[in-house]
Amino acid sequence: MKRAAMAGFAAGAAMMIGGALGAVSNTDPKPAAEPSFELMNPMIGGQAMLADRDIMDNMAASPMHSTLVADLKESGVASALKSNGQFTVFAPTNAAFAAAGLASKSTLARRMSYLIVPGKYDSQALLRVISEAGGEAKLRTAEGGILTARMNGPTNIAIMDEKGNTANIAIYDVRDRNGIVHVVDHVMEPSGPARQVAVN
Repeated sequence: MKRAAMAGFAAGAAMMIGGALGAVSNTDPKPAAEPSFELMNPMIGGQAMLADRDIMDNMAASPMHSTLVADLKESGVASALKSNGQFTVFAPTNAAFAAAGLASKSTLARRMSYLIVPGKYDSQALLRVISEAGGEAKLRTAEGGILTARMNGPTNIAIMDEKGNTANIAIYDVRDRNGIVHVVDHVMEPSGPARQVAVN
């Protein structure tokens, strides 16, 4: 029964993730424009991140994200990140997952979907929505919960989960064919009971 419920949530996440509301600030934030493939991507763990690959292919090439890739596949959420939708992924490193501990199989899809915000939010778009929202931008995740983006010092953006845990962005703006990845140093977790995946 739990496996069926998890599979149902993962399938719902995969189907509706692209249509979820991008942000819920009292302003109407605009995601980043389509990236130019000529922009230089940062490397992760010494590996090139290619702008013409999808999010899953780039994450699979990163030696720092094997746990994330395995969990995305196990949860069924990976298929959404290979689609033609537009997503922003806050990608915890292997070290961040080791510190956070394992999620149960019944909550894995929820944990993975909470790290994904529909729409492309590169660092400039995040800075803009933080400024427009008066210092704290509320981003609606594919899981249906909220991540809060705010400044941590003059140049660093921090992301806070619903439990009050904060992750700093360690590597910004990994541009992918279907979105943006920001590498973060902590795993963010949803709180409260399971929600339905947000839809337009």
